[in-house]
Amino acid sequence: MTLTLEQLRIFVAVAEREHVTQAARALNLTQSAVSAAVGAIEVRHSVKLFDRVGRRIELTETGRTFLVEARAVLARAGAAEAVLTDLAGLKRGALSLAASQTVASYWMPPLMARYRVAYPGIALNLTIGNTESVAAMVREGDVDLGFVEGEVADPLLDVAAVADDQLIVVTAAASAPRKRAPLRAADLQGMRWVFRERGSATRSIFEGALKRLGLEPSSLDIILELPSNEAVRAAVEHGAGAAALSRLAVADALASGALVALNFSLPKRQFYSLRHRERWMSQAERELLAMAANRPSPAPRRNRPA
Repeated sequence: MTLTLEQLRIFVAVAEREHVTQAARALNLTQSAVSAAVGAIEVRHSVKLFDRVGRRIELTETGRTFLVEARAVLARAGAAEAVLTDLAGLKRGALSLAASQTVASYWMPPLMARYRVAYPGIALNLTIGNTESVAAMVREGDVDLGFVEGEVADPLLDVAAVADDQLIVVTAAASAPRKRAPLRAADLQGMRWVFRERGSATRSIFEGALKRLGLEPSSLDIILELPSNEAVRAAVEHGAGAAALSRLAVADALASGALVALNFSLPKRQFYSLRHRERWMSQAERELLAMAANRPSPAPRRNRPA
């Protein structure tokens, strides 16, 4: 009897949970069917994949080795199914996406909405992180595509610019200086600041601008470091200090007068798409990347590892 994909899926589900009942529930199968599938593999190949310890099960060394291969086979089967989905004309399928916070909160929603109108059969799942974590998710294969606001140098990733963004320095209207002269180094050191967390592209770009002025970021009076644009903006609106943020993130606050943009020049930055060089690029990915860059979709082609 040849191993089937269904047997491999059952084995992997049990191995990952080390629990037959939980695996059966996840697969919507009976416990006896799951046990029989694992037992059939063990009997057919005269191996022991699990040790039964009381009411628990644990992978044997053989089981741990086989798990690596089983996952690889299932991944290849998934890739084959993705190709067939391409041939079916994008009538069904899914894309897993990750984006850094500014991109995810302000730029991705309209793009995803347009894509779903064009391809209603393709489900989109979005995970939010910072630039570093998004790059890691794409590199490890946890998501199909990433979109970030910071440059990424990784030989395993294809990086392409897809949009522009402008960083500005803002503060609460009540604490804004009356004179709008350009801020000098001494002015920056005399202000209180709210920063994004380390690993954020927003923070990296602002720190780079400070260093070009001869200022070390640590010389500023940083009273808060917060993990999202919304948290930073809320702190600034309540008088905590000044912050560098995307104009996209504060457009409504600037329009209402809650925040004021200060006279400090920051470089434009770009949003980038990320994808793994060595992984098959599906037609669904191709269409999303083309839509993101406002260009016609390229003809399908087979990717070659770079």
